[in-house]
Amino acid sequence: MNKSRPSGSHFLDSVNRMVDRAVTASGLEADIAEAIKVGTDVLQVNFPVKIRGRLELFSGWRAVHSTHRLPVKGGIRYAPNVDQHEIEALAALMTYKCAIVNVPFGGSKGGLKLDPCQYDRDELQIITRRFARELATKGYLSPALNVPAPDVGTGQREMAWIADTYKHLYPDDINHVACVTGKPVEHGGIRGRTEATGRGVQYALREYFRHPSEVKRAGLVGGLEGKRIIVQGLGNVGYHAAAFLAKEDGAKITVIIEQDGALINEQGLDVDQVYRYKNEQGGVKGYPDAQYHSDGAKLLEHEADILIPAALEEVIRSDNAARIRAPLIIEAANGPITYEADQILQDKGCIIIPDAYANAGGVIVSFFEWVRNLSHIRFGRLERRFDESRGKHIIDAIESASGSTVPSWIANQLNRGADEFDLVRSGLDDSMRMALQEIIEIRNDHEKVEDLRTAAYVIALNKLSRSYLDIGVY
Repeated sequence: MNKSRPSGSHFLDSVNRMVDRAVTASGLEADIAEAIKVGTDVLQVNFPVKIRGRLELFSGWRAVHSTHRLPVKGGIRYAPNVDQHEIEALAALMTYKCAIVNVPFGGSKGGLKLDPCQYDRDELQIITRRFARELATKGYLSPALNVPAPDVGTGQREMAWIADTYKHLYPDDINHVACVTGKPVEHGGIRGRTEATGRGVQYALREYFRHPSEVKRAGLVGGLEGKRIIVQGLGNVGYHAAAFLAKEDGAKITVIIEQDGALINEQGLDVDQVYRYKNEQGGVKGYPDAQYHSDGAKLLEHEADILIPAALEEVIRSDNAARIRAPLIIEAANGPITYEADQILQDKGCIIIPDAYANAGGVIVSFFEWVRNLSHIRFGRLERRFDESRGKHIIDAIESASGSTVPSWIANQLNRGADEFDLVRSGLDDSMRMALQEIIEIRNDHEKVEDLRTAAYVIALNKLSRSYLDIGVY
């Protein structure tokens, strides 16, 4: 796949134009819309770190789009092509995303301009801790004000370093562990956060296929079982979405696109095997149980039922959108479709489940982790055994009244109290289901709203404008 991509300024313009379309459809006053669109502030930091005997200068950013809710929330990405415009666009998306799925955060995003593959673990730790210090001392890292999370190029390890740095800077902050989310479970994280965005994509598709009229709009029939899926990007999000859809819903992952090319198997690829091979070999070339194509980007145009772009932004543009053949696209990545491409796809009848909704699984579970950290108690600790006891009483009552024994598989379910992981998955599922139902309802009830993306932004704009009015911003 071609690694080059448009500049962040084009990405920011694309996001704003999509919002403008929703502003027109909703009838929101122009001055209010402009107040919502414009970001609050951007911090740029430049700092030296001694690496392998010489000083290297690193540049990073933390953008805050809206403080209508605090803290503001958004990931930190490490990538060689990060720039300020990209970070601003991603911060804006976070504001809209949180509003769409009813998570009470403002939007923020961070980035550090580096290629993490070029540094070893110890070097990355030094760089990350220095970046965290820059953010914390300038007010851009705090459990009450600004809470980062993992993104492209970062993960649990980096979040643990950031949290530890903050703790040593502010040891009297009793909620220090809540300064970031996506941490290892052993250090205040929550089970289910790593796979949350991919799991959210699965739940979004499940909810979509619960609406036969929506499935018909895409020219499809039935449920997810047997549906042919193209996955572009087998990173954290793409891998988990593909694995869950294949294992639990019976979908067929027929194409996997990675940086060094693409794999095709119309009978369905083994996602776990491909993922292991990619991690061991550094790419998918040479994988034995599939056809390999060196031009991975071309396979976005392969015939399938569902296309899941799950890597970086702007992979579907005006120069390839007309050749996309999948009738249903779900944006697992942030901004994978440009404004121009979105228009082309809509004109040809393609249904797009937008990133501002579909990519929200991570921030939903991050919210759960943040609440857990502030409460200083794991979910389910107080009620789990009580629920188990109640289930036992129900079984005893049934058996006493019927004179027969309840089957063991039913008894096991009734006897089991929900643990934290069960509650996290339940909360994520409910959040994704309710949000898509609201998006579909807005699309169906508003004459000027013709697509799911515009409907999602209309929901966000309505909530944001109401919030700004309530707090007296205008």
